[in-house]
Parts: sequence; structure tokens; C-alpha cells
Amino acid sequence: MKKFIKFLMLLLGFATFWSLSTLHVQAADNSLEKIKQSGKIVVATSPDYPPYEFQVNKHGENRIAGMDIDVAKQIAKDLHVKLVVKSMKFDSLLVAIETGKADMAIGGINPTNERRQSVDFSDIYYLGGQSFLINKSDSSKFPNQKSLQGKLVGAQTGSLQYNLAKANLANTTVKGMDKTPDLILALKIHKLEAVGVEKPVAKAYASNDNGLAIVPATYKLDKNQVGAAVAFKKNSFALEAAVNKSIKKIKKGNKIDGYLKNAGKDMKLNTVNTSMWNYSDYFAKGVKYTLFISIVSSIFGVLLGITLALMRFTKMKLFHAISLCYVEFVRGTPLMVQVMFVYFGIGSIINISALLSGIIAISLNSGAYVAEIIRGGIDSVAVGQYEAAASLGLSRRDRMRFVVLPQAFKNIWPALGNEFISLVKESSIVSIIGVTDLIYQSNLVRANTYRGIMPIFVTMLLYFVITFILTRILNHYEKKIRSRE
Repeated sequence: MKKFIKFLMLLLGFATFWSLSTLHVQAADNSLEKIKQSGKIVVATSPDYPPYEFQVNKHGENRIAGMDIDVAKQIAKDLHVKLVVKSMKFDSLLVAIETGKADMAIGGINPTNERRQSVDFSDIYYLGGQSFLINKSDSSKFPNQKSLQGKLVGAQTGSLQYNLAKANLANTTVKGMDKTPDLILALKIHKLEAVGVEKPVAKAYASNDNGLAIVPATYKLDKNQVGAAVAFKKNSFALEAAVNKSIKKIKKGNKIDGYLKNAGKDMKLNTVNTSMWNYSDYFAKGVKYTLFISIVSSIFGVLLGITLALMRFTKMKLFHAISLCYVEFVRGTPLMVQVMFVYFGIGSIINISALLSGIIAISLNSGAYVAEIIRGGIDSVAVGQYEAAASLGLSRRDRMRFVVLPQAFKNIWPALGNEFISLVKESSIVSIIGVTDLIYQSNLVRANTYRGIMPIFVTMLLYFVITFILTRILNHYEKKIRSRE
């Protein structure tokens, strides 16, 4: 009996502790109050998934539209705040709300059990179903889902469709890609035999591309995990309750059908004129951002590189070690990881915009490579130059400043030029965090026009023109430097 009483007391104590902890978390929840104080709600999405969300090009003006955007507008209206839409890759959406880059994420996101470990979800606002897209010429070859077993099937990385294909299609190779337009392009050039997408997305692509056909998916699914829901940061109870009220209003008024009709009208706007000239503003904006990021990053990269190179030659062991460790670490990690760390990692502590995060990451990365180039240039200066400068009474600092570095820069100018050209091309990595560079804009054109190859060709041509002109400019100044010797 005593043991039973002790057990009850222990159980009661645990229940009391859990209740107090829950109340404390709820009391500390300021998710809704924070939004109302700021007067805006920031929503993260990936606008390459029609009819859920996509870019609309109307009279030269670009905006994000789609069913999900109308849902977000209703939520913002009910909260009496301004809607701010932040674009990024699909597999970065949940990271964005976890790190405070957005208040909520929307984008046909399925509330799976795995995702619930990291974020919270609203009630499901739309249940669209699953389908496969195939080439219409393969319709007789792939009449149903079963016929796709053992074939090469694609799906968006991190999506429910990817996991479903992996789990349900026996002996099937599932290829993951970040962007739906990439998957559609791979399908059309027969790199894939089918692409798993949600039913509305399949209808959107098939209705705008006569070369595509739909195969229904026959997965046995839990309806609580396959519908579209809004994602929030963990323990955002107040915001979640407010959003659920809006979703209840949307369902009660049967507004989703109207949202889908609006999305259909906007999608037709994009296909009225799919010429690349009609999307010239997209490409022009991409070129502008690419050049801006490259030039600013190269300036800071050179300044950082000079500092790190000089630290390698200092007699202070601490500075030497810091420079060595920095260069080795940066050169040993991918630029993509560095960009994401600055934006989501450091950005979760200090609010940094996507553009500034991209510039910082590329500058830090370039600085490590420039440091090694400059170090090699300094080593290439003959020892006699040091001795001659010392004999004239110049200090160590002045010898480096007036004698060694000027000669070193003459020797390394071609290498620095190559680093700058490489930086122009490598800057495309910032598109993963939603910076509207040339690659990002190209992806939007592909999603809007349902044309896979031509936007890529135009982008490739623009990169060539940029690098060709820059190469000619660098060669011109290299000749001027050599002529002074």
C-alpha cells in the first residue's frame, strides 16, 4: 500500500511539473504579440510550385501569387498586419522559421511526423492528393503507379513526394532535386521517367505543356500528414491559434476553390507570352545583383586576403596561427554551407538580410583564397629586394608596403583576375537563400513559362558576356602594369 501511495505521489508530482512547464512555455509565448507590434507577418515560401505559389509577370511588374499566397493574405488581414513574403528554397523554409527568419512558412508543406519534431503546424487547409507527371509519349508505357516500379522517378528534395516514392516504389531509384522546374526539365529530356508532385501541381504543368501527362498516385496515406498546412516555430501557441481561426473561416466560406481559380488566371498571364524578351526585366535584375555581389565581395575579399597574408608573415605566433586556421577551415568547407551558416546561423542571433548574408559569406570565402594568392606573390619577390630595402634604412613595415607588396601585386594580377572571374560565377550560390541573382531569376522564368532549356541558355549566355567583358578589362590593366616594368 505504501509503495502504491509513493507511486501516486510521484505521478502527481510529475503531472504537476509538466503542467507548470507547459504553462510557463505558453506564458512565455509572444509569437502573436510580436507580429502585432511589428505590424507585419513575414511568410517564407518557395515560389516555383504552381498553383500553390509562383511568380506572375504582368505589364513588366513581378509579384508572387498562388493559392497559398491568398491563404497568407487572409491570415494577415485577420491579424490586421501587413503581409511580407520572403522567397527561398523549399528545403530552407522550415529552417527559416526555426531560426527566426520568418514568422511562418507556407508552400504546400505536408505536416509529417518527422517535420513535427522540428516545427509546429496549423490545421490542414487543403488536401490535394498525389500524382505523377510523365511524358505523354510514355502514356502507354506507364499507365499506372505500379508500372513505375523499378524506374527512375524524381521528386523535390525534402518533400513528402520524395519520401513516398522511396517507401512505396519497390526497386525504384528516386532522384531528388531542389526545384520543381529542374525536375520537369529532367523529365522532358528523358533523364527521369516520372516526377512525383501534388495533384494540383500536376494539373498546372499538364495544362500548360502538351508534352506532359498525369498518372494518379495510389498511395495509402494518413490524411493528417498529407494535406497542406502552415508551419510555425515550436511553441508558437498564440500564432497557431490565430492562424487556425483564419483557416476555419477559409474552409467555412469555401474560399480555396476561389483561390485556385485566381491562381489559374494568373498562370495564364505567364503563358500569354513566354518569349525570353518578355522576361528581360527578370534577367536584367539578375545581372544587376550578380555584378553588385561580385564587385562588393571582391573588394572586401582582397582587403581580408591582404590582412590574412600579412598575418602569415608576422612574427607573432598567435596571428600566424589564426590566419593559417582560417584559411584551412574556409578552403575545407563548401561555399554553400558557409552561405547557409551566415544566413541561418549567425542570422538567428543578428538579423541579417539575405543579400548582406550572401555578400558576407562570399567575401569571407574569397578572402581565404586571395590570402594564399598574395602569400604566393610575396614569396615570389626576390630576397635581394628585402635586403636592398633594408640597406636603405626602411623599417620592416615600410619594406613590405613600398617594396614587396607592389612587386607582389604585379606578379599575382592574373591570379587575382581569375579569382574575380570565378567569384562572379560562384556568387550564384546565394540563390539558395533567396537572393535575386541571375540564377534565381532564371529559375523563376523557368517556373513561370514552363520552358526548361531556353532560360538556361540565356543565363549561360549572360554569364559568358559578363565574364568575357571583365576578362578583357583585366587583361587591359595587366598590359598597362607590365608596360611600366
